Amino acid sequence: MNYLQADEKDLIALAIQGDQMAYRAIYQIYERPLRGRLSGYFKWKADVDDAVSETFQKAFSKLSSFDLSRDFKPWLFTIATRTALDRLADIRREDAKKEGILGRSSENEGAGELITETSPEEDVIKDENHNRLMGYIEVLPPLYKDVMVKYMIEELEYEQIARELGLELNTVRTRIRRGKAHLAEMMLSGET
Repeated sequence: MNYLQADEKDLIALAIQGDQMAYRAIYQIYERPLRGRLSGYFKWKADVDDAVSETFQKAFSKLSSFDLSRDFKPWLFTIATRTALDRLADIRREDAKKEGILGRSSENEGAGELITETSPEEDVIKDENHNRLMGYIEVLPPLYKDVMVKYMIEELEYEQIARELGLELNTVRTRIRRGKAHLAEMMLSGET
């Protein structure tokens, strides 16, 4: 059987049954388009590689729940977008921690400004991605907007968000999860 020529639904059905060649064929078919989709979110190739890998891991682990009457690519790309949003939030938190540490050490050493290693083009792309994300957050339903601003922009922890907004912790978790889903849908459809 030529797996790369097989019908998508047949491949998925085979993969659900544990056929490793079907998994490999699905990966080969969708790896390049998925990489293209995710490369718009990240500055570094390593982050794209990690997001591609994580997306396939998540998709394959949930493949048995996939509705075979639907198209696979939008389902996979939704997982990819959510993965990208989660990874971006993690990267921002890590960057903020690093900047805090570097800022404190340069203050202690009497050093001047921090040196950035980004080119003007990279800064423009980063600004465009940030502006695009802000545009998406701005049009979220009010129920999710406040929580997502605090989570993605202010980078607060769930507990801090719950305290500031006077919400239960589980409510914050739910609204963030649903807010991410709304953002993913808007990004996939190109809405602003």
